[in-house]
Amino acid sequence: LYAQSAVLMDGDSGRVLFEKNGYEQRPMASTTKIMTLIVTLENANLDEVVTVSDYAASMPDVQLGIRAGEQFRLEDLLYSLMLESHNDSAVAVAEHVGGSVEGFAALMNAKARDIGCYDTYFITPNGLDAEDENGVHSTTAADLARTLRYCICQSPMKEEFLKITRTNAYSFSDAEGLRSFTVGNKNAFLGMMEGALSGKTGFTNNAGYCYVGALERDGRIFIVALLACGWPNNRSYKWSDTRKLMSYGLEHYQYQSVWQDVLPEKIVVKNGIPESGDLAEQAYTGLQLAKEEPDLKLLMAEGEEVEVRAELPEAVTAPVEPGTVVGSVCYYLNGTAVKAYPVEAADRAAAVDIRWCFFRAAEKFLL
Repeated sequence: LYAQSAVLMDGDSGRVLFEKNGYEQRPMASTTKIMTLIVTLENANLDEVVTVSDYAASMPDVQLGIRAGEQFRLEDLLYSLMLESHNDSAVAVAEHVGGSVEGFAALMNAKARDIGCYDTYFITPNGLDAEDENGVHSTTAADLARTLRYCICQSPMKEEFLKITRTNAYSFSDAEGLRSFTVGNKNAFLGMMEGALSGKTGFTNNAGYCYVGALERDGRIFIVALLACGWPNNRSYKWSDTRKLMSYGLEHYQYQSVWQDVLPEKIVVKNGIPESGDLAEQAYTGLQLAKEEPDLKLLMAEGEEVEVRAELPEAVTAPVEPGTVVGSVCYYLNGTAVKAYPVEAADRAAAVDIRWCFFRAAEKFLL
């Protein structure tokens, strides 16, 4: 691979199938904009009107060429943001949604934490090289892949995200209809491989060429993230790396049925009232899965084996009600948990207390 950092991820489970320096932080250039888009989709109405500030209009190339004081429909600027990666549109959107670039960056960082991207730090909405007292605008290949996975597989706005990022060309005008614009999609990968889903390119002097993209074929979703994949005169490296990793995933990984019934029938309940009422006996509660998937399939390579473990305490303490979560059944691949199912108590187990002891003693006395 040409990329200094790369990850191939299973879009279904989030498992990293391959990585090369996948957890090293690096600048990510305009791949940043996938987070800009999803945060906007989740926090704003697309019909809102955006007024362009002097600061937004001053952004360097690549730019749409919007002017201070002009107004645009928010959705139109999102196509400009994603299809041609316009930096001025990104700032106009950020200021509108977050109140300021700093306010919007706070939303981006909060979303990163929410989806498990702990080695990512956003300063700008467009990905231009930046640094402040808290760090450098950066991510890891693993976090970048995880972000796109959220955008296309998990977000409540995933369909809107895919619609925008898969559009070939889009035309719009400012709110007054004085100027018209047409933007074309610069994500060449969409036409390179069957099943290409979405993606975003990026380049700055510090970051080099970057890319994050997704492909879906035969029910499998693969995500590739590349950082520092060449500098000028090497702009095609990101495409060869992407094709190589996607082809590797398609060739080596298939879904396999892995469901196993490993759940014990019951578990001890400490200080619980036995079914017989005799404290010389042990109290139990039955166990059940909150959800069963007998047709569970995981994306696996030849030779990989799944390990299934019922992760339960030796006993639970009364009182216990039906539906109380007492543990989990976890599926592991290469030591990484890829599926987990909560285990619930199936029966009620009341606690031995003074009131129960009193009535039990009274019952024995009367008998």
